[in-house]
Amino acid sequence: MQSVRLIAWGAVVIVIAFLGLRVLINSPDDASSPSQTTSQSGPGGPFTLISHKGTKVSDDDFRGKHMMVYFGYSYCPDVCPLELQKLTSSLLDLEKEGYDTSPIQPLFISVDPERDTPETLNEYVPLFHPSMIGLTGSAEEIADVAKKYKVYFAKRESDDVDGYLMDHLSVIFLMDQNGNYQRLFTARDKPEDITNALRPLLKKAA
Repeated sequence: MQSVRLIAWGAVVIVIAFLGLRVLINSPDDASSPSQTTSQSGPGGPFTLISHKGTKVSDDDFRGKHMMVYFGYSYCPDVCPLELQKLTSSLLDLEKEGYDTSPIQPLFISVDPERDTPETLNEYVPLFHPSMIGLTGSAEEIADVAKKYKVYFAKRESDDVDGYLMDHLSVIFLMDQNGNYQRLFTARDKPEDITNALRPLLKKAA
């Protein structure tokens, strides 16, 4: 199992290194730094998917909130839970500081709709922040939203595990209240980096 986890981690690191520029290449600003803000021509776009509760969800449902979007899959052995826990830790830290985190909407979009049914996601998503919403859909719908966010993903058969793994770009997108791309967080960012970036967007809870 340890070798599987190392393989999975290495695959994602390679994806970030060689394909991560696809996320930024269409932006006119230099976004090589994780803290760089970009323009509306960056990643993102409309979507309609199914939540882990089985309801239809659109990006329009989150207008007025800052979406934090992560593409992954529930069978991911290491990278996805690490990144989702990092986001969860950041939101919990802000809440401990007295901030109202309701303007932040974390979204987990599955790149493995074959296995990640709403029922599967309903068991996985509650492991993280209570406000997180898991999203899935048909293979065509997932491919469409991944293309809009410029996220690479591909199925990879493996002799070391039952089934298969998914190679995918592992970053957290921060979108503004109108659904436009603001910035992203990579594996280099720590929970406190996310906390520091979100704090100016929030107010203390009443």
